[in-house]
Amino acid sequence: MIDEQGSGAGAGPRNPQQDPAAAAASTLDTGANTPPPGDDSAAAGRIAELEARCEELNDRYLRAVAETENVRRRGQEEVTKANKYGIESFAESLLPVRDSLELALRSDAPSVENIREGVETTLRLLATVFERNKLIEIDPAGQKFDPNLHQAISTVPGDSADPPAAPNHVVTVLQKGYLINDRVLRPALVIVAQG
Repeated sequence: MIDEQGSGAGAGPRNPQQDPAAAAASTLDTGANTPPPGDDSAAAGRIAELEARCEELNDRYLRAVAETENVRRRGQEEVTKANKYGIESFAESLLPVRDSLELALRSDAPSVENIREGVETTLRLLATVFERNKLIEIDPAGQKFDPNLHQAISTVPGDSADPPAAPNHVVTVLQKGYLINDRVLRPALVIVAQG
């Protein structure tokens, strides 16, 4: 003989911890919305209500997944464009510098003065381009040596430098360095006074 809970005669009630279906059933809403036994229309209404809620939540989930995928795809496209066209502004700024150099080479009878004037104009154009694109010059003459910004290629006694330099200070700048947005693009090549 089987009792109401489906167990054999004399077996006692089921343990919800041993039966997952019984545990799930016990967690359902057991309040006033639970139809009394034998009321099939109320049960069917409750099932329809739960199915509609499930369908709504599934739809919301699918929309959230689609939106997340769209955001990820747009982010990847933006990164690709930034990598591909990131220097477009800088390259556009350099065009007048190239134009100036080409103009200087087209001159039929260049004099030393004209060439010097053209080079100075081109250098001013280039300095403007660097400034606009936050490319900052490192010219550490006379400053204390900083291994983060400078690269020492040799040392000299400080008293033999002209003018004499303090120990661990830059005596000569062989090649200026550059920062781009506070990041070292190229360190300055320097000669340092011995410490």
